[in-house]
Amino acid sequence: MTLLCCSGRRSEDKLKATEGRTLDTNKVLQKERAIQSAFQDQTPLVNHHHENGNFEIRRREKPRAQRPLTRYLPVRNAEFDLRQHIESAGHQIELCVHIHLTATSCHGYLHKLGGAWKTWKKRWFVFDRIQKALLYYSDKGETKLKGGVNFQAIEDVYVDHQHSVKSPCPQSTFCVKTYDRIYYLMAPTPEAMRIWVDVIFSGAEGYRDFLGEAE
Repeated sequence: MTLLCCSGRRSEDKLKATEGRTLDTNKVLQKERAIQSAFQDQTPLVNHHHENGNFEIRRREKPRAQRPLTRYLPVRNAEFDLRQHIESAGHQIELCVHIHLTATSCHGYLHKLGGAWKTWKKRWFVFDRIQKALLYYSDKGETKLKGGVNFQAIEDVYVDHQHSVKSPCPQSTFCVKTYDRIYYLMAPTPEAMRIWVDVIFSGAEGYRDFLGEAE
């Protein structure tokens, strides 16, 4: 009789231990799934200066979901060195012959999608931190301004990953969003595009206002 009781207790203890291990395993699996899910949901748009709510808002909306990785927020400091900023972002400027970059400006050819006829036209673009404007001309030697936009009107700059427009070179196409329109631009190479995106975003003074409206 005593042996049967002891045997019964041992069986119960083994069953409880097995159930306990099963529960622990289930908890571990649940935690792993939660971590994986959270990791998949995290698509940070800016490496630094994380601001509460900005990333979630930007993932929900189509244009901002295309935002590239950008190291800094727009800078208004008059002593800001544009060339040093771009080099510190990892761009090899000396290897990109399509762009001329100084401490205060960036020059180069880009193709711009026309608003009326939807054709791509080659234009000479000038990003000027002194004038605080992104300007473009019909050609490098032209002095008559074709068009442009002030820094305060630039709300966002992002790669056109979703191919929202038909482009002969989708991997080099990006967008400059202003308060009243979107400029579709195409760089000569993907690397030139990445440099232009970081350059123009450094002057996107309407970016914070854009986030404020989204909130």
